[in-house]
Amino acid sequence: MNDPVLVGVDGSEASLAAVDVGVREARLRGCGLKVVHAFIWPLMHVSLGPSPNGPAEGGLRHQAEDVLADARRRARELDPDLHVDTELVTGEPLGVLAGRSRGACLVVVGSRGLGRFSALLIGSVAVHLAAHAACPVLIVRGRPEPEGDVLVAVDGSGVGAEAVGFAFAEASVRRAPLTALHAWHSHTGRLDRAERVPEEAVVGWREKYPDVDVRTRLVEQHTRPALIEASRGAQLLVVGARGRGGFAGLMLGSTSQAVIQHADCPVAVVRHTEPAEPA
Repeated sequence: MNDPVLVGVDGSEASLAAVDVGVREARLRGCGLKVVHAFIWPLMHVSLGPSPNGPAEGGLRHQAEDVLADARRRARELDPDLHVDTELVTGEPLGVLAGRSRGACLVVVGSRGLGRFSALLIGSVAVHLAAHAACPVLIVRGRPEPEGDVLVAVDGSGVGAEAVGFAFAEASVRRAPLTALHAWHSHTGRLDRAERVPEEAVVGWREKYPDVDVRTRLVEQHTRPALIEASRGAQLLVVGARGRGGFAGLMLGSTSQAVIQHADCPVAVVRHTEPAEPA
């Protein structure tokens, strides 16, 4: 079986919304769904069982098990035939999801959560997860049921090649048009060069995905506001991020961080990893 779609849950409504998206993504890809809950309490050396004076089904471990049971139930309601695995993992959310991403084709996380897991978006953990995961990360945010094109940011560098490929694959399985957008400003380079960037970015991909209706777009605007504005009419925004061979020193650029926090549709971050330099 193909690598599964991985969803991180914490019991919040936002994480259940991530399960909804994860089910759809798994169904589109013809793969299974793996739902993970990071159980940090054992690291705190606190009691995990029910209180002596409380109900037998109480306690932190039962609570964690209920989070996974609710997520599994949600997935089954949406697609009874989908293969769903759940896993309760002792650890901190970022480390757990980054580690499990090595065996996944996509990580899906929600826009807000509870407790420590609330940082899985609109905060440092979302940014770090998108930078450290071993596969693309899809952050569920914006409109509940976004429609429109798959939008991919292109800048003329080699960093976005993986992002463009991911965007074409998403547009194909979603049966949606794809828009390759390049934001240009007079201080960033010549207009004649900027006009070629969107078309050059999709060269080769049109032939690989002949079913995708491709549109290219050049806007005279700074990149961050251009992408946030364009996201209002998109069903998915795909951005690339630079990595440096392995996990050491990875960061997301300001554009990726901005769209993670402000886009009006889900955002997929796809890392470009350059070969590590010889020691």
